[in-house]
Amino acid sequence: MPDHPPAAPQPVTVLGLGALGSALAVAAVAAGHPTTVWNRTPGRAGALVAAGAREARTARDAVTASPLVVSVLLDHEAVHAVLDPVADALAGRTLVNLTTTTPEQSRELAAWAADHDVVHLDGGVMAVPATIGGPGSEILYSGSRAAFDGARPLLDAWGASTWFGEDPGLAPLYDLALLAGMYAMFAGFFHGVAMVGTAGVSAGDFARRAAPWLAAMTSALAEYADVVDRRDYAGPGQQSLAFSDLADLVRASEEAGLATDVVDAVQALVRRQVDAGHGAHGFARVVESIRTPAPATAPGGEG
Repeated sequence: MPDHPPAAPQPVTVLGLGALGSALAVAAVAAGHPTTVWNRTPGRAGALVAAGAREARTARDAVTASPLVVSVLLDHEAVHAVLDPVADALAGRTLVNLTTTTPEQSRELAAWAADHDVVHLDGGVMAVPATIGGPGSEILYSGSRAAFDGARPLLDAWGASTWFGEDPGLAPLYDLALLAGMYAMFAGFFHGVAMVGTAGVSAGDFARRAAPWLAAMTSALAEYADVVDRRDYAGPGQQSLAFSDLADLVRASEEAGLATDVVDAVQALVRRQVDAGHGAHGFARVVESIRTPAPATAPGGEG
């Protein structure tokens, strides 16, 4: 027998039936939660209705169907376009926003929710739709702790649930920061693919060599994090910025006739610190180039 009785079903409405919204609705239905779905473009709910969901005809009908409303829409503007006209119906309910937004947009939505007597919880989905409800799916939350605790049986049906604090901007901040690392890594991989491709090497062959190399390099993250937290870029054992110069990598790419945008971006971060007199410091010092953007250059090349 289980240690605890199963959680009571939690009626939920999912607004937005793109790939992610549909996956969330499927997982909610599968976990036994009464699920109402709505999409701005009709015709996407057939499979969900067949699985046991109820399709609402209007956004107002959808919002009033459940005490818990989940928005999974295109962007921040779409969230307001859908919710502003039904704010009165949303009053007294809980809104979980899983639409990708910036931290400031999430804080703005939280203020809007408070003005309309809506409890707000924001989320960052660290999963692809196919993994929702399965191993490896995690969703980050911030905002109302009471809303997070109260909706936990449903939230946990979607993946591991982590609450970061009352500031509604924290979950999207973590979400976008983690995506920054992911996209930069993928862009670097694609640059490598283009480089070896000039010698007839397939992307598949390169991936088989790149995957274990990149995985091994992640072991350096904790060490770099310690250096950055202490801002001790001159400590022993660090590879210097002068040694980390990417001139050969840029030159090899140019000689192969490739675009150098990816490596130019890294080289620019390195060069700014070297030019400022920090060439003997460790590579982690490039974080200071990111923390303090370069001054904008006026048209004509004059600062």
